[in-house]
Amino acid sequence: MEQAIQNTRALEATQNVESLDFTYIFEAYYKRVYNYNYYRTHNQDVSEDLTSQTFEKVFTRLQTYTADKGKFEVWLFTIVRNTMNDYYRSRKKYPWEPLEHVFETISKEKGPEHIILEMEQQTEILKAIKKLNERERNIIAYKYGGNLSNKEIGILMNLNEKHVSVILCRTLKKLKTRLEEENDESHKQKECR
Repeated sequence: MEQAIQNTRALEATQNVESLDFTYIFEAYYKRVYNYNYYRTHNQDVSEDLTSQTFEKVFTRLQTYTADKGKFEVWLFTIVRNTMNDYYRSRKKYPWEPLEHVFETISKEKGPEHIILEMEQQTEILKAIKKLNERERNIIAYKYGGNLSNKEIGILMNLNEKHVSVILCRTLKKLKTRLEEENDESHKQKECR
């Protein structure tokens, strides 16, 4: 992880992306691109496929990037977003839902009760995120999946940095309220039994 952070800093400092090895770019951004995809799809297999598709596009289009167009990271996440949009467009033509969502491997040190509670919490959070509008889901995914700054998110979404901050704050409050309401509802149902 520390190596990836150093790679990212070095990549941001360079003005000549063409001189960088593709492996360097892949190692620096793989986890962030995968996290963004996972936040949007909630499916490990689909996220891996979309991440692969993204880096294939980056590899074939790397020579088209120039520093005067903006930061490399913004260029990369534009490709990530477009790949995600293509995926959802294709799902409209051929809709399907996976039978189960695969969560990331949970530490072996935790007991079964703790694992089940974490999985239930993740499921509730993912359900609440799915209820957000597309702009809110994108901002959450860019921020927490792609680890982008508000300024970078603003560039990608044609919003100013402060507007991104306001939307993010309101979205997080909305998520918290929904989760609390669902939690209260589930407690009431348990009391009635």
